[in-house]
Amino acid sequence: MSLKVYMDGKLVDKDKAMVSVFDHGFLYGDGVFEGIRSYNCLVFKLREHIERLYESAHSIMIKVELTQGQMVNAVINTLKKNKLKDAYIRLIVSRGVGDLGLDPRKCKKSSVIIITDKIVLYPEQLYENGMKIITVPTVRNLTEALNPKIKSLNYLNNIMAKIEAVNSGYEEAIMLNSLGYVAECTGDNIFFIKKGKLYTPSQSMGILRGITRDVVLELAKKQKIFVNEESVTRHEIFNADEVFLTGTAAEIIPVVSVDGRLIGSGKPGKITHLLMREFKKVTQKEGTRYKI
Repeated sequence: MSLKVYMDGKLVDKDKAMVSVFDHGFLYGDGVFEGIRSYNCLVFKLREHIERLYESAHSIMIKVELTQGQMVNAVINTLKKNKLKDAYIRLIVSRGVGDLGLDPRKCKKSSVIIITDKIVLYPEQLYENGMKIITVPTVRNLTEALNPKIKSLNYLNNIMAKIEAVNSGYEEAIMLNSLGYVAECTGDNIFFIKKGKLYTPSQSMGILRGITRDVVLELAKKQKIFVNEESVTRHEIFNADEVFLTGTAAEIIPVVSVDGRLIGSGKPGKITHLLMREFKKVTQKEGTRYKI
């Protein structure tokens, strides 16, 4: 069976899912997106992801042609059509077809695309043994230029940092903000643990407020772990007892080395393991259920 892609109200075969070369999402990255996961026919935090999508669209003045309720139904119907129990969902809203100029007024109607497929971001051994990461020169977008809270289709800032990581032989990299504080990684939020307490860069540091990030903060509080969102320097990261990253595709992945500095014992720590276990549990019960 050919994979079906939702395109503006229609489900079309994967090899026929095409956009116009005049679409401003293609021409300029003028649009927003969300990455979502489903686990055993439960779309994890679907409504939270869709709410963030609409907030991003509102900030860049794109009118989404579907209501949030209709968007939920479109995601579920696409999953059902593809008979996917465990999937990665890419939800895209482009400003739509215009001309070769920048003027958004030339785009008369936004476009909605929903892709449901599989994704494997990191090999299993990295979850077991932890990953090594570095800090790269590319600075996170300034909030005044392009607010990182907007999950924009223009991901070049992250891609440039990813290129620097890959060229240096690493899977992931830390991005600093313009003041030299730790912001986030190219596709994930970052946490560290020191003396049993959990820390992560605050939203004011120029980060995307990750859905998985918020879940981990809540899980930590339920486990009676002290949580603090604050400004973080690399010094704190280097001297942490444990470090891990969070993201929709990555979930929770341990970090055992940063810029050549060993983190803690050099192995994933017990609090990281605890939160990984608790996260697995919550993905089986929080979200929007569907049947195939």
